[in-house]
Amino acid sequence: MFFVKKFQLAKVQFFLKTATNYTNKSFVIFAIKVMEKNIIEIKNKRASFEYFFVQTFIAGIVLRGTEIKSVREGKVNLSDAYCLFEKNELWVNEMHISEYRFGSYYNHEVKRTRKLLLNKNELRKLKIKSQEKGYTIIPVLLYIDSRGFAKLEIALAKGKHAYDKRETIKQKDTKRELDRLMKY
Repeated sequence: MFFVKKFQLAKVQFFLKTATNYTNKSFVIFAIKVMEKNIIEIKNKRASFEYFFVQTFIAGIVLRGTEIKSVREGKVNLSDAYCLFEKNELWVNEMHISEYRFGSYYNHEVKRTRKLLLNKNELRKLKIKSQEKGYTIIPVLLYIDSRGFAKLEIALAKGKHAYDKRETIKQKDTKRELDRLMKY
């Protein structure tokens, strides 16, 4: 069968139910392929190289009109972004969302601070842990869920030393070599 993300499972089930009414099953295959193309996932590749992820959380993010349109186009850069607490609220800083190309003078600022939406318990846990030495909160993944909302996966992370980074490079190289050998 086709590879479908978890958050699109409901849409696929809907198409499979409606496909019984059609004699041509190619409609279902076409619908699944269209849904796979519309997946928006922006990853922070540098984060896994720089940090060990201790715990991950999924947070909603408050965006303005032109910002969500730019996110849907995939015009986001998470590499320099980080999260900070201000008055018991979590904010993401330095996340670059490009201006919307069809926006007029209502366009947003490119690197403004954006509020993250989490439960009180999650905020409390993150605040306590992030105050410990060596821990920080970084964004890992930005995606659009099945309802059309932007979600930001954040991680409580601990920084890597130089020798840890070399070790991860070695592991990636050996894995790549094994995959190459298994392929042939």
